[in-house]
Amino acid sequence: MNYVLASTVGAVGMAIFVTFMRMKAAKKPASAKKIILPPIFMSTGALMFIFPMFRVHSLQIIEALTVGMLFSILLIKTSKFEVRGREIFLKRSKAFAFILIGLLIVRVIAKLVLSSSFDVGELGGMFWILAFGMIVPWRVAMYVQFRKLQNELHSGTNMN
Repeated sequence: MNYVLASTVGAVGMAIFVTFMRMKAAKKPASAKKIILPPIFMSTGALMFIFPMFRVHSLQIIEALTVGMLFSILLIKTSKFEVRGREIFLKRSKAFAFILIGLLIVRVIAKLVLSSSFDVGELGGMFWILAFGMIVPWRVAMYVQFRKLQNELHSGTNMN
């Protein structure tokens, strides 16, 4: 149970960190690099599956990916860009922080419920897959939206 508590505290800390990073990012122009790099950096976490304690069964992979992709819909819906001058910025969304907190609460409750049924390593692997399944579609959607705006900007299409 100590691992579950520690990972829950870590998840809360990460949620607070992401919220502040998102607010800070909205003050600077967006770039393809800023959109693409987070999932690439997160992908290094897959190295955990080298260790047997983190390995999960194929059905658990499908379940975790499905839940992550469903959660990503909320993030996609609240991530919009806007053009200011000749640059593209991530538009602040009041709902984003609430959605992030809501997703965190759902994850914490799921972790507490599932921790009695799954080994802590296996549960960690499933939640990493869930998070990766959430961030990749979200960032792909952001990148597509960013490129569309960038193309419109460079082609001279009126953005108003």
